[in-house]
Order: sequence, then structure tokens, then C-alpha cells
Amino acid sequence: MITDKLRPSTPRGDAIARLAAEVASARAQRPGMRVLLGHGSGSFGHVVARRYHVREGIAPGGNWWGYAETGAAASQLNRLVTDALIEAGVPVVSMQPSASARCRSGALAWMEEYPIRQALDRGLVPLIYGDVAFDEQQGCTIVSTEDEFAYLAARLRPARIILVGEVDGVYDADPLVEPAAVRIARITPATYAEVEAKLSGAHGVDVTGGMLSKVRAMVQLVERGHAQRVHLISGSRPGALTKVLLDPGAPYGTVIVGAEERHGAAAGPAPTQM
Repeated sequence: MITDKLRPSTPRGDAIARLAAEVASARAQRPGMRVLLGHGSGSFGHVVARRYHVREGIAPGGNWWGYAETGAAASQLNRLVTDALIEAGVPVVSMQPSASARCRSGALAWMEEYPIRQALDRGLVPLIYGDVAFDEQQGCTIVSTEDEFAYLAARLRPARIILVGEVDGVYDADPLVEPAAVRIARITPATYAEVEAKLSGAHGVDVTGGMLSKVRAMVQLVERGHAQRVHLISGSRPGALTKVLLDPGAPYGTVIVGAEERHGAAAGPAPTQM
């Protein structure tokens, strides 16, 4: 959403600025809102990571240039997002995942959460992002924002997770390719198997698996009770992010809920990925 995935290292400055303003608007209308933000690496990190196969790891004695270049690309986009949020009046604090993340066989095993908790307790807005990470088994890998949200959700227990992407939720086909694709308004762990086969990879280059990996990870979160509900919405609809941040029942996109959805607001933050 915040980059053109078909063109390497191409930010969508207008979209970044508008979404930053929407976060600021929601916080202004509800000053006590606790929000953890995250963004992917888009055409910055993903393109470089794919070129060097960073997700698959680096053998002992191998060339680590690709790891360094991928991390630098992810950080470059993060700087743009951080600056836009500050400009919009959001007291954001960027937290570099690779500074603490530890992976094992491509999966995130540990990441420091203390600074994130401290930022939230002080009314700040922590910002994480898709990044490189060292791996005990394969040398290195990529950790997506969904990986980080899944890890942190088990510890922070957010009321909601909002994923903001290109399209307005989950469809039975890629709506960027198939105009007749039908939106799936609601997914539960019980219905996930019915829609899994219909989900395809993201439109463009995405080394973390596209929509399929996002939905699978989010279904697991609500099934385990680590989040009450997950929204997948389009960032192309002006004002939608603000409305969903303020109203869990806003009729946008796709919602993923557990079989027995809990009611009422939770004490945890609402992680939001742009």
C-alpha cells in the first residue's frame, strides 16, 4: 500500500502522508488510544531480499552483502514512514526489529518487547517493520510485520489488529486481476479451510507469501485468543483507517474473528500495519 510493489524502491508518498494523518485523527478523537504501528518493506526490502535469497539464509562463509543491503532498504522506507507520522503529529518511535530479533529455521523465536511496552505506557506510538534477522539454523532470514505482530500479540493481547493493504479485504480471487472477484466479509477458524484454496499470493513481488500467509497467521491468532479480531481493509479508501480504529464494527473489508468472539474493549494496544 505504501510502495509500488511493481517498481523497486518506489514509495507512495501521498498514501504514506494520508495514512499517517488518519492515525493522527483517530488519536485526536480518542486521546487514550494505544496503538502499535507496523509496515512492510514493500518494493524496498522485498525486491532486494528476493535478489539475494535472504529469506532462505546464508551458509557459513557465504556473502552477507545481501543481508546488509536488504536491511538498509527496509530502514530507508521506515525513515520515510517515521517522518510522515511525525509531520502528522503522531509521537512515533521507530523500533528496529533486527536489533533484537532471533529466528530459528526461518521462524521468529524471540524479539525484545520491553521498549514497546515502555513506549505504549508513556503515550508514544511504537513503530516496527519488516526487516532482516539473524537465524540460529540458517544464518539469517526475513521477519515480516505479520510475524512480529503474531509474536507480540501473544504477549500484549491486543483488542484488534488492522491490516491495511491494496484491496478491501479478502476475495475469492485476486481483485487486481479479476474484476468479478467477490469479497469475503467474515472469516472464522471454522470457515478458513473453505477460503484457503482461493487465496493467492500478493500482486507484485512479496517474499513473505502475500495474502495467504497474512490470513493464515491472523486466523491462528484469533483461534489462540491472542487477538479479539483482525480487520483487513483497503488503504485506498480515504478515512477508512480512522473509522476502523475508532469503530470495531465499521463495515469495511474482511473481519477475522474467533468462534466465540469476546465483547468489550481490551486493555492491549491495537496493532496496525500499513
